[in-house]
Amino acid sequence: MQYKFRNEVRNMGKNILIGGAWPYANGSLHIGHIAGLLPGDVLARYHRAAGDNVYFVSGSDCHGTPVAIRAKQENRTPREISDFYHGEFTDCFQRLGFSYDVYTKTSSAEHRSFVTEFHRKLYESEYIYEKEAPQAYCQDCGSFLADRFVLGKCPRCGKEARGDQCDACGTVLEPEALVDPVCASCGKPVGFRKAKHLYIAISRLERQLQALVDAHPEWRKNAAAFTNRYIREGLRDRALTRDLEWGIPVPREGYEGKTIYIWAENVLGYLSASRTAAENRGADFGALWGDDAIHYYVHGKDNIPFHTIILPALLLGSGGGWHLPDRIVSSEYQTLEGRKISTSQNYAIWVKDLLARYEADSIRYFFLANGPEKKDADFSWREFVHSHNGELLGGYGNFVNRSLAFIEKYLDGTVPDGKADPEIHRQIGELYASVGRLIEKGSFKDALERIFDFVRSANKFFDARQPWIARTADRKACEDTLYQCVQIVGNLAVLLAPFLPFSSEKVCGWLGVTNRWEKQSVPAGHRLPEVEILFRRIDKAAIEEETEKLKAIL
Repeated sequence: MQYKFRNEVRNMGKNILIGGAWPYANGSLHIGHIAGLLPGDVLARYHRAAGDNVYFVSGSDCHGTPVAIRAKQENRTPREISDFYHGEFTDCFQRLGFSYDVYTKTSSAEHRSFVTEFHRKLYESEYIYEKEAPQAYCQDCGSFLADRFVLGKCPRCGKEARGDQCDACGTVLEPEALVDPVCASCGKPVGFRKAKHLYIAISRLERQLQALVDAHPEWRKNAAAFTNRYIREGLRDRALTRDLEWGIPVPREGYEGKTIYIWAENVLGYLSASRTAAENRGADFGALWGDDAIHYYVHGKDNIPFHTIILPALLLGSGGGWHLPDRIVSSEYQTLEGRKISTSQNYAIWVKDLLARYEADSIRYFFLANGPEKKDADFSWREFVHSHNGELLGGYGNFVNRSLAFIEKYLDGTVPDGKADPEIHRQIGELYASVGRLIEKGSFKDALERIFDFVRSANKFFDARQPWIARTADRKACEDTLYQCVQIVGNLAVLLAPFLPFSSEKVCGWLGVTNRWEKQSVPAGHRLPEVEILFRRIDKAAIEEETEKLKAIL
């Protein structure tokens, strides 16, 4: 079932497509997924608030070998497995505040129909050809294997590698090139069987793909570096079809029983999901994929080639004049307590478990302020507590609550008729401009740091003006101070809304400000409702327990 999240702001600004990577529906989401995908929601919320016409789309990747293997292990059908995890993903994303316009799945009727028609036209292209080639087959599992589900030793460096790439030396591989190849699922040796398939000549698109990289210096450094290396080492043609049962049937005579290779249909989900989003609002799908749109793609390091090589190759090869990627927002790796996350060993923190114990804004803040934006980042329970109890609660939450609680207690819960500080007024205006620029560049850490620099200065302003003394010694000065503090709180709520949507919604409601990316003003005389504590302290003892659990797994 397709799930549509609410579109919070209707507007007629620029067409912005934000595509979040599609997680495999063969297991629960872990913190690595969230670290890589959260920036997409920040972009979507910011661009809506700025007045742009946003299409934020993603979905669950339901086809292919990973799902089929999990289904066999649990004696269930691939559809049952993928539908179960799709439901779990949808729930987690909702609770984390992801504001998708459409979150769907690759097994949906809309996606299957779109991909079928896209491939039918693609096969008429000059870049498509037929070839017989060896394909990895696991006798024990009784199935052909996707390249990444073949493991062995790299022929170049001798380290452990997958059938598509060696992470140790970066060499792009074919499964048959591996030394001692085995099945990633059962660990048994794999054989190779000749099979006829359709291929796309990515090697013939080298000039266009290189031009795409060169034209976008704003891509994340890892995306540009990886893509240039792939091109420099020689692009290889890729099979479009596969001998698998669970997938979208190949729309070509003579290919009955074969399905479209998962990599050649899942990235087309950005097109199928955005078409659904456009239809839902009666908008022009063609304009969204035209020259004037801006397209962001948000994902982890592993997915770089799929968005900078594979997707553009499909779009170029089809000859449909599709809009090519503009901005690649690719994260580095997220580790856990100094070690690589391992789902097979259950060495992971599952998002559903994290959400069961902690507030969504606390989780969002940690992974945006400390995530793998420019280099690998580590999650530790101690740092998670420090992040929440320090800047989020002790800095921002403290300023909001001390300001509003003072008004409730000493000013009858009414915003006083005060005078704004001109320098702070100027700083707030500059914050909207500078933070907006940083978000658009994909510099989310810097954007948050800029806001929290202002939070720290606001706390210093409150302390320096000493309203607890001025309320009896100089009533007018006290009212000026609290009037200014309320203006700061209202604007901080809007500036932080892309990052911390739940707490910002509360504060905006208390102060009656709108979630528009522009300077806000809370009028004198505004009556505050009953205000609650914005964030609660996390108990350190509980975190020690979590750390010990991870040590026990190892």
